[in-house]
Amino acid sequence: MTKVTIFHNPRCSKSRQTLALLEENNCEIEVIEYLKDIPTIETLKSIQSKLNVAVRDMMRTKEDDYKEQNLSDDSVTDEQLFNAMIKTPKIIERPIVLANDKAVIGRPPENVLDII
Repeated sequence: MTKVTIFHNPRCSKSRQTLALLEENNCEIEVIEYLKDIPTIETLKSIQSKLNVAVRDMMRTKEDDYKEQNLSDDSVTDEQLFNAMIKTPKIIERPIVLANDKAVIGRPPENVLDII
């Protein structure tokens, strides 16, 4: 049985679909509701490393909070982006799934099949 961690928002349909897919594949699932249990900067940095993407690629760039904080400005550093995710966790892309020392964003949910 594959152990997985999902950074989950139960109000998000893609997040719910991804969780259901993990359940269908008999995974041992740790659910982290990241809006309630906000990850640390160290955790976000670890996830970003496993995703192997730019920091902005793990953010919801169309969210009003992202735009209001002017986070698309090229002068904003990665450290400032990480701090923004801690301050406003709803701008973290969802769902993020970790398994087998890898990570993937569950958009589409079937992406998780590559790491379990």
